[in-house]
Amino acid sequence: MYSKYAEKQNWNQKILDSHPSELNGFKEIIFELKSANGGGDVFSKMKYEAGVHRVQRIPETEKQERVHTSTASVAVLLKPKKTQIKINPQDLRIDFYRASGKGGQNVNKRETAVRITHLPTGLVVTSQTERNQLQNKENAMSILEARFLKRKEMESLEKFGQKRRSQIGRAKRAEKIKTYNFPQNRVTDHRIKKTWHNLEEIMKGKLEEIIKKQNEMLEDLKN
Repeated sequence: MYSKYAEKQNWNQKILDSHPSELNGFKEIIFELKSANGGGDVFSKMKYEAGVHRVQRIPETEKQERVHTSTASVAVLLKPKKTQIKINPQDLRIDFYRASGKGGQNVNKRETAVRITHLPTGLVVTSQTERNQLQNKENAMSILEARFLKRKEMESLEKFGQKRRSQIGRAKRAEKIKTYNFPQNRVTDHRIKKTWHNLEEIMKGKLEEIIKKQNEMLEDLKN
């Protein structure tokens, strides 16, 4: 859904790391979105997608037509500018290992996957999508820098009161923000209490109306 929305926005997208599941899905996928013209509209549009998304559907293997519910957690991190983040290389432990695919099979026989540990904070990131160490290391550093910036922002917010903290993103909240109900062909945003009934088109990336409405209403609530 987000990939197709990015295509409609003419954004550049790059997968930084992914962990496929044995059910033809993903346990986790990390990707970067960037405006093709260098503009700053990507984060402003995507920031309120962070949270828990609930999916209600009838799986193909379900013989009794029962609706199954699952969730996906979405985090939206701003990629820091080089001047915002300074990470001491001596604080990093970098390990290389063989990238693996579905079922634990080796994607290649060389140790191209990268794991970076930031020793002072314990932050650990990985990347295995590229076929060489250098590119995977660059991807992993991009993930680490974004998470490091988010961590610093959250630590700063803890110094302020509840009123200020409530105005920051919803990254630490565990409640669901949206429900995608396939049998009823609807998407509901629980924060602004709005529902759309064109789920198939939404899954194809038709998100502009939703994003515009949720951002307008959530910005009003924040202010």
